[in-house]
Amino acid sequence: MSAGPAGTVRLLVADDHPVVRAGIVGLLAGEDDLEVVGEASDGAQAVELADALRPDVVLMDLRMPVLDGAGATQQVVSRFPGVRVVVLTTYETDADILRAVEAGATGYLLKDTPRDDLVEAVRAAARGETVLAPSVARRLVQQVRRADERLTPRELEVLAGVARGGSNAQIGAELFIAEATVKTHLLRVFAKLGVDDRTRAVTVALERGILRQP
Repeated sequence: MSAGPAGTVRLLVADDHPVVRAGIVGLLAGEDDLEVVGEASDGAQAVELADALRPDVVLMDLRMPVLDGAGATQQVVSRFPGVRVVVLTTYETDADILRAVEAGATGYLLKDTPRDDLVEAVRAAARGETVLAPSVARRLVQQVRRADERLTPRELEVLAGVARGGSNAQIGAELFIAEATVKTHLLRVFAKLGVDDRTRAVTVALERGILRQP
């Protein structure tokens, strides 16, 4: 295991494209406090090298053979607690971001990140800070907001009653709650779904998969 000067951030670069790996290594080469100590061409090799080299930071691609980036991240983070993983990818779908974050990645950057931003992100990750591309941060905030907008079980029951064509009085009778309570639940549903009438609430809920077709 090679060790750089004190204060040097030791890096492992994991990407299945040799040209991309060489590009990343080249970008970081001019920094005195950063040292690339290893390169991996798939997720399984990334885990092996993380074990052998114990780098400070792994720059991890998502789409790789043998073991993908999220799977490799999960193994590295759980087995080697001192090693930080920063996902560096061309992909920014909600599913990719969530998988990486849930796997324990310290950061999520896109491959078009400017060089200076990448260098600073690597240093920040080594200090244990979370580093996110701005577009990724926005998506995560939206995910959290959507989680806050989930309907409660009672709100779902009321909305299902509306979808079946029930009046507030009928839904109240079915659920053993007052008609005024039904109205209150519906107002909350409207606010969460961003609508202002019963028909639109049902339509939006069906479109988003919150309600199934009756």
